[in-house]
Amino acid sequence: MEKNVLRDIIQEGQELLQSLPLHERLVQWESAGRYVLVGIRQAGKSYLLYQRARQLIAAGHDVREMVLVNFDDERLLGMRADELDLILQTYASMRPERPILFFDEIQQVEGWEHFARRLANQKYQVFITGSNARMLSRDIATTLGGRYMEQAVYPYSFAEYLSARGALSYEERAGDSWQYGSKRDELRRLFAEYFRWGGFPELLLFVSKRHWLNALYDKILLGDVIQRNHLRGEQAVRLCMKRLAESLRQPTAYTRLSNLLKSVGLNTSAASVMDYVGCAKDACILFTLDNHASKFTEKESIKKHYFTDNGLLSIFLTGGETSLLENLCAIHLRRVYGERLCYYQRNVEVDFYVPEEGLAVQACYSLADIDTLQREITALRKLDAIEPLRRMLVISYDDERSIPLPDGRAIEVVPAWKWLLQEL
Repeated sequence: MEKNVLRDIIQEGQELLQSLPLHERLVQWESAGRYVLVGIRQAGKSYLLYQRARQLIAAGHDVREMVLVNFDDERLLGMRADELDLILQTYASMRPERPILFFDEIQQVEGWEHFARRLANQKYQVFITGSNARMLSRDIATTLGGRYMEQAVYPYSFAEYLSARGALSYEERAGDSWQYGSKRDELRRLFAEYFRWGGFPELLLFVSKRHWLNALYDKILLGDVIQRNHLRGEQAVRLCMKRLAESLRQPTAYTRLSNLLKSVGLNTSAASVMDYVGCAKDACILFTLDNHASKFTEKESIKKHYFTDNGLLSIFLTGGETSLLENLCAIHLRRVYGERLCYYQRNVEVDFYVPEEGLAVQACYSLADIDTLQREITALRKLDAIEPLRRMLVISYDDERSIPLPDGRAIEVVPAWKWLLQEL
């Protein structure tokens, strides 16, 4: 790796930070914190680096203190971990100050975590992004030794989506003014778009949203799932993902998935299917939920699978409103509760459950049918009898009501567009 190439990259990064238009996202930063930001490609991780750099510049830092390096840059292909120090050496030949370091998609360099640990030991301020959940694995966390704060990055939340569309500022949402007046209809219209196509920030620029989402999915599946993990059998991986999308609302056993693949002539074992799903989770396409009521062995082999963004799920479905609603609920709850989120299935089925919070949530697209409403209420009450709950919710597409219980509590029925704007 030549220093003159790194010098060009550093200078180009500084120019980019000064010229790029940004839409600020809702992220709280510790003033002296070092961060590892991980999420699916195109979720906005790079923009969060730019946002943080601009905040530091506004606080009095010089842009020439910033070193922004994107390891997806073709000039850095094949860079080795033992060459990473050349970035510091190159900057030292340009400026006398200690730089603030922004490393984008650093997982491209094998062994990057040892360099990151040394930077932390030397008290550099560092911000790192990556598109592979293994960056937050136990092995790497052990190497980094608690020196970095972890931040999961998702595509836009509904609140961020509305702000990016100019429909509702964060200040307005904090004041609850969005609940009233003419904005209500506009928010519901924009929710229909968000519900179907998701929240990838760049997607807002495109009219042909399905085409853009298909291209992104192929890039992630081929590059981050299949090629990076040296998986054989692209057709089997693709069909596995399609089957997961089609069976999203039901817990799925890896054995059943492998049998479905075998039924169409693909000789794939349950172990291979588990590997496919694990690689898709590493690429942040999917996340899984465990059954709180299961035994340990069942937790590992039978899970519910959700897509990180509704747009990715949409490309597999025709219609599919019920699955899209449940997926959207899963994303929102996962943002808030992380690994604590699960589901409950033993003599009663409840879509989402957070034991520590005493929170149970059912997702139901329409409650127009009285039997459907009664089924959702009964499931929540049965779980409440087994595991006492503090809050019970039914999230619908557009229904809203409160259902009183004999003990004075109530089950809340909330339209999804409104629930996504509430603080949980």
